[in-house]
Amino acid sequence: MKTTNAMGELRVGHTEREAAVERLQEAYAEGRLEHEEFDTRMHLAMTAKTHADIEVLFRDLTGTGGRPALAAGMAGTGPEPTGEDRALAALAHGLGYVTSFVGPLVMMALSGKRSEYVRRHAVAALNFQLTLLILTIVTFGIGGILYAVTWIVAGIAACYALAGRDFRYPWTPRLVK
Repeated sequence: MKTTNAMGELRVGHTEREAAVERLQEAYAEGRLEHEEFDTRMHLAMTAKTHADIEVLFRDLTGTGGRPALAAGMAGTGPEPTGEDRALAALAHGLGYVTSFVGPLVMMALSGKRSEYVRRHAVAALNFQLTLLILTIVTFGIGGILYAVTWIVAGIAACYALAGRDFRYPWTPRLVK
């Protein structure tokens, strides 16, 4: 009887399945998957039991920088973020409260090239702030009331960033990738 499992034999949870689904959606949006193949892989990702089940979905796809698409799209698979990266990522969320979408946009442009971790957080903050801005414009200013409570969500996101974890804003479309 084996006492240790190889990485591929370890069971996956909802977080890994969601990351795989998100990465498949990106590959489909980039035109690297046909519709039928995308549907099949989505079903397999949602019913995957082990890491090996998920890894097989990405063998013929590559992510950024030649890394496997699975690693590029899943949280926690890249290098551990430095303290500076975590601070800059938290700053991207905090700047969103003060400057709306401008602060996260600047952080994405300046620090996002240096660190994928900072870029992910800056993009999340940027998408959140753009969603709030669009909502405010569409509702003729009534959505602006939400700006009063965004500091709570931005604060939670900043805490996640400082802890070295990814954060996904609720009900926020990914306008910027």
